[in-house]
Amino acid sequence: MFERFEVVPAVDVQEGQVVQLVGGERGTGKRYGDPVEAAERWVEAGAETLHLVDLDGAFEGERVNAPAVEAIREAVDVDLQLGGGIRTAEGARDLLDRGLSRVILGTAAVENPDVVVEISETHPGSVLVSLDAKEGEVVVSGWTQGTGLDPAEAAARYEELGAGGILFTDVDVEGQLEGVREAPVRAVVEAVSIPVVASGGVATLEDVRALKRAGASAVVVGTALYEGQFTLREAQAAADEV
Repeated sequence: MFERFEVVPAVDVQEGQVVQLVGGERGTGKRYGDPVEAAERWVEAGAETLHLVDLDGAFEGERVNAPAVEAIREAVDVDLQLGGGIRTAEGARDLLDRGLSRVILGTAAVENPDVVVEISETHPGSVLVSLDAKEGEVVVSGWTQGTGLDPAEAAARYEELGAGGILFTDVDVEGQLEGVREAPVRAVVEAVSIPVVASGGVATLEDVRALKRAGASAVVVGTALYEGQFTLREAQAAADEV
């Protein structure tokens, strides 16, 4: 899935605009303009993968920003992973057949784990199961509902079901530019043999290095890049040093 550790820019879309939420709370977002322009900018800066999220879809339970995602797909030629509002195997397969590299399943995978099996049967390695943790518990429906699931235990379960990787988001530090926490990431990494993509809290180049040391295969970065805390090239170079 990732041949080397990658720094992956986030392009989270709400109401047709790039938005970065704070702590996953709806209404806390700061807007950063047109999604296609953002995607093209990150690719020009060296991105090999883009992390796309339909935020409205995550909250509403169905894809809302499909036109923006399709426009990005047509504008750039890099791996694209998409989450938010993907609820069925049929919908996921359609996206994969149309050129997306990976689909990200959160709520759908928790409510119906067999959907991971169904997608993996026809598109092996294409499912990233999103485990978003708030106060040590996996949360779903746009980070609004607790599940009672432990992230590491859940990760191991989804690996058995055929997930190609785990996207682990530490919601408690998401979008706050206050730094990452290595321990929760390492716990998930140690529970599985598939790639773990870390997300949440990256504020400095040292945070990028820390997540690589924790065993993550990639890190998704949003606010820090949009706010100019460092450049994408600087972040990738920092990771390559570890």
